[in-house]
Amino acid sequence: MRRVIPIILLLVSFATYSCTSIKGNQELKSTNILKKVEAVNNVEPEQLTYAGFLKNIWNFEKTPQQWIYEGDKPSVIDFYADWCGPCKRLAPIMVEMAKKYNGKVKFYRVNVDKEKKLASAFNIRSIPAVLFIPKKGKPMMQVGLLPHSTYVKIIDEQLLNKKTQIKK
Repeated sequence: MRRVIPIILLLVSFATYSCTSIKGNQELKSTNILKKVEAVNNVEPEQLTYAGFLKNIWNFEKTPQQWIYEGDKPSVIDFYADWCGPCKRLAPIMVEMAKKYNGKVKFYRVNVDKEKKLASAFNIRSIPAVLFIPKKGKPMMQVGLLPHSTYVKIIDEQLLNKKTQIKK
């Protein structure tokens, strides 16, 4: 009987540990799946720095006379400031469009107060200013807060070469 009790205790503790371990693995898998889903749903414009611009968009220090786009998909860059009212109204539109065009168009934001050298390179004098960059061809800048539908039309027609349907 004295030998049986330690064996029973050993088996009970082993079973408890095994069940906890399985449950822990299931929770870990569930957490990883949730993180992947959140990553897809939490698509937001990426903050862009001067160095990031040179690397991912256009290295104008290397080729100042020739536009050579470094990206692999069209891009939209929102030049903004934290204190700017129209910029604050544009921010959720950019987030919504980043979700809508996820995988097709890359969205960036440039804080002109923090990235003065980059804002100066583009002669940004009024914000919000949005730079639309097609994969091939020259970029175009739109200054001021525009209606949501205008941004969608520019992205569809100029960046993705789609014809937008005018709703009647």
